[in-house]
Amino acid sequence: MQGTPRSLRPHIGIFGRRNVGKSSLINALVGQEVAIVSDVPGTTTDPVFKPIELLPFGPVVLIDTAGLDDEGFLGELRKQKSLEILRRCDVALLVFDGRTDFSLEREILALLRERGVLVLGVANKIDETHEPPSLPEDFNIPVFPTSAKTGQGILELKTTLIHLLQRGIQEKPLIRDLLHPGDLVVLVVPIDLGAPKGRLILPQVQTIREILDADAMSLVVKERELSEALERLKNPPRLVVTDSQVFHKVAGAVPPSVPITSFSILFARHKGDLQTFVAGVKAVEHLKPGDRILILEACTHHPLPDDIGRVKIPRWLRQYLGFEVHCEVIAGPSLSVPLWDYKLIIHCGGCMINPKEMLFRIGEASRVGVPITNYGVLIAYLHGLFPRALEVFPEMAFLKNETISPLFRKIGGRWSL
Repeated sequence: MQGTPRSLRPHIGIFGRRNVGKSSLINALVGQEVAIVSDVPGTTTDPVFKPIELLPFGPVVLIDTAGLDDEGFLGELRKQKSLEILRRCDVALLVFDGRTDFSLEREILALLRERGVLVLGVANKIDETHEPPSLPEDFNIPVFPTSAKTGQGILELKTTLIHLLQRGIQEKPLIRDLLHPGDLVVLVVPIDLGAPKGRLILPQVQTIREILDADAMSLVVKERELSEALERLKNPPRLVVTDSQVFHKVAGAVPPSVPITSFSILFARHKGDLQTFVAGVKAVEHLKPGDRILILEACTHHPLPDDIGRVKIPRWLRQYLGFEVHCEVIAGPSLSVPLWDYKLIIHCGGCMINPKEMLFRIGEASRVGVPITNYGVLIAYLHGLFPRALEVFPEMAFLKNETISPLFRKIGGRWSL
């Protein structure tokens, strides 16, 4: 990995009408020509993501969006794409100039506030007017007069933006809050058809980095070498973290006194809402033959012969339930289906989306009353690993008295089919 992944960077959305200078503003903030600028209205069509370093804060993503007043059929599609960006934003810049009448801006501000996004107003093109344009009083947001052309006001806007990011973006920990300096964490990383050649996947890399940040140690092994690795240790590890797909193998190899969990469960807590996912998985007990299940994946990838979302999870559900349910997979950044048509939503770990997007998806499921869980939580539940896969998390203490699902039994201190 050569840089901070986009999913780990705060997202700053740039919103406004066509030709108010959104792309020019991005170039001025960055100090480089990273966005295409033209006097022709509608130059920016689809949202454009610009990963940059906003020093001294660090890595962020600037999102250049299409004009909110785009026209025609394609214009409506472009506006919808811009509105989809709302749910991913940590901070939004609402750009206007002296010709703006603020009807669309009022609507977009209401949506941003509804999603808890920090909003700054940007009165752009002040070099073209005698007095800087102002917002209506009911907008009640700070306004920064700027000229992307001359650079006037850009430093003040950038300084405030950095200050907001430093004080307003509080990332939930992935694993570091579970560790003390000197702890050892064993990471079980299968090298199968789904493993990228020559590197580890993002959840594994991010977990290793947080372990190091906690002044702890990591030992990375494949599932076949796990038993031997544990035997070689003088002291048991603080925690074993595994890929969800080999949960059952790992559970059989790790002593009951050592907590285990999965990368997917770590991400459920880090980016989403672990308690909601744990509550949602209980909907499995109420499923009936033919019920529709939505499997949501945040990224698109070429399906493998034994793909987890398309093959393994449907198979494990069938084995657990004793009957067929209808699983549908939707992959990508958009929620393009009516969620209320489903009895359960199963989300991937979400490593390729930011927390804002994940929480939006959880909120949409809650709004229509559909239970939602994630890959790791579901797999642990189906394989009889409640509460063991969750006991390391302090907020999951209430699960200690939960019954273990019947797929697994504890025999001689070990979990077995």
